[in-house]
Amino acid sequence: MVETAGHWAKFNFLRRGARRVALAGDFCGWDPNALPMIPAQDGTWTLALRLPAGEYRFKYWADGEWFCDFASFGIEYGPHGPEAILRIAPADDDGDGANASSPSRAAVQTAGARRR
Repeated sequence: MVETAGHWAKFNFLRRGARRVALAGDFCGWDPNALPMIPAQDGTWTLALRLPAGEYRFKYWADGEWFCDFASFGIEYGPHGPEAILRIAPADDDGDGANASSPSRAAVQTAGARRR
C-alpha cells in the first residue's frame, strides 16, 4: 500500500518472515538494491520517499521475488508483468512540497526521480 502527502510517498508492504525487502521502480532505475525498506515487528516493511510531481511505476523486491502493489493507484502491465502506479500531484505551494508533512517513523529518502 502506498500513501501520499504532498511530494511524499509512504510505501508499506506486508511480508512476514522476509529477510530483505526493497522498493524498486522507474524512480531508481529498477535497482532492487537502491531502496531497502525497514521492517516492523508486525511484518510490515516501510519506506518513505520524496518525489517530484509525476506518475511512476514500482514493485517490491522481497527475498529475490518481485511483488506488485495491487492497492496502489492502479496497475499497468510492463515488460516484466504487472507494475503498480504511483501518482504524485503537483504541490499547492511553490512546487517543492516543503509545506507537506513528512511521514513519521519510516525510512526516509529523496529520489532523483524521472517524471512521466
